[in-house]
Amino acid sequence: MTTRSTSSDEARPEPAATPGSAPDPAPAPASTPALLPDALKLQARNSAALWTATGRSRGHQVVRRRGFVAIDGDERAGLRVLVQEPDLGPDEVAEASELVRRAAGPALVEDPFSSTDLSHLGLRSWQMPVMTRPPGPVGAPALDVIRVRRPEDLQAAERIVIEGFDLTGFTPRRPGELFPQALIEQPGVDVHLALHDGVPAGAALSVVDAGVGSHYWVGTSAAFRSRGVGRAVMLGSLAPLAHLPVTLTASKLGRPLYESLGYTVAAPSTWWASPAT
Repeated sequence: MTTRSTSSDEARPEPAATPGSAPDPAPAPASTPALLPDALKLQARNSAALWTATGRSRGHQVVRRRGFVAIDGDERAGLRVLVQEPDLGPDEVAEASELVRRAAGPALVEDPFSSTDLSHLGLRSWQMPVMTRPPGPVGAPALDVIRVRRPEDLQAAERIVIEGFDLTGFTPRRPGELFPQALIEQPGVDVHLALHDGVPAGAALSVVDAGVGSHYWVGTSAAFRSRGVGRAVMLGSLAPLAHLPVTLTASKLGRPLYESLGYTVAAPSTWWASPAT
């Protein structure tokens, strides 16, 4: 199972819980309606934190404006634009549009507010829900989930994500291109690896920024699908964030898992991408 989170990105707590032989499901915390109105902005800020850290670790240009953050990468990484406000002005839309037009590689624009029309760029678009979870207890994962520190573990997580998300732009794989070692040295960024009998089986990235956590790149290796790996890596990476509000952006496949872990849909976000993405 592969789930998408941009569900996305920081005090860095130690990772969680020891796996148990018969783990309890994560209790679903009571919904916090007060969190929902802020969820879109929280997700926007966290996603910008992730991609700023990613851009810095790759040596790519980071462009900051009031209404958006852009990471302008090479022909393989492409351009990532994170809309930060629901009211982009004409000049901001024009600048973001120009960045898309001259991107060296594929362009992807994430708009949690679904308020910026980029149809004039000929991009395809779709929607995914922003979800939020208030602080609350987290069950123990059924597998070992480690916080990645060794280069070989980071490369294993990178392989799982490239495979699970079918990131053809990063194939053939160049070790350290998607997840440079410098990425996990950025404040608040952690990569987690789930092990099935000692073999890397699932991966996830978490980001904590300004007291809010989020998850990204939650994926399972094809060889271990339908074995509870996605749930395990989510539980293992969520436990250190149990004291924080968390957000993510969910795919259709991932949403049932997140709902079972206590996440609530706040609103749809809109994504725009060049045809090559």
